[in-house]
Amino acid sequence: MPPGLRRRTPGLRREEVAQLSGVGVTWYTWLEQGRPINASPQVLDAVARTLRLDPPEREHLYHLAEVPFASAPEALVQSVGPEIRGIIDALAPRPAVVYNSRYDILAANAVYRDLFIAPAVERAAPVPANALWRLFTVREEDCPLLFRDKELPVMVATLRASYGLHAGEPVWEDFIGELSRASPLFARLWASGDVAEPGPRVKAFRHERVGELRMTSTSLSINGMPECRIVVYTPDDEETARRTALLWRETTKNPAP
Repeated sequence: MPPGLRRRTPGLRREEVAQLSGVGVTWYTWLEQGRPINASPQVLDAVARTLRLDPPEREHLYHLAEVPFASAPEALVQSVGPEIRGIIDALAPRPAVVYNSRYDILAANAVYRDLFIAPAVERAAPVPANALWRLFTVREEDCPLLFRDKELPVMVATLRASYGLHAGEPVWEDFIGELSRASPLFARLWASGDVAEPGPRVKAFRHERVGELRMTSTSLSINGMPECRIVVYTPDDEETARRTALLWRETTKNPAP
């Protein structure tokens, strides 16, 4: 800023905010006063940069100006810290996992790994640490999910809801293309264009040692980890609770290599 009079208080004057943002003083005054001036996202972004607003403050500015807010896409988180790992381990005997919005498996407790990742299948054909790859590229008899015809479309629709923030990004486009080539079923479901949000669902699983399990999946957001969630599977009935506890005991006695 050019030199001016001594400041009685810290911070920018209204005229200086307007100048740095490239808007008129009168317009900026009306913005402060909440008048209906039809502020554009470009001008609001300029004001946000001038005031050095962080993302939550920028979103609040948009709401005050009554302009729809769309957050900028962020790179997907690909790792978790020891605190989150400790939480999901402590949830045993409930299976628990941390997914990002592409269903990459960022962390999982031993019960989840035993339920979802069949050792024989893993040794025969290792696949990426991604739940969709594991469910779509195994034989139906090796898939831990029962009622695949109902569950897999919901997962693909949830993926598409997240894809909207990442359309055109090479990593996402490569992921969609490679999985479509590996699984005609995924390609067909993706082409349907259905969209869904994560939410609680009762799912049925099969396990070679303990039998059928009915569980409710619950998604929990993680503060500071955008587009990531902890998914916890809670037994839906007493028999499933008993079998899940048995699976946990067997898992702790014979941990995976």
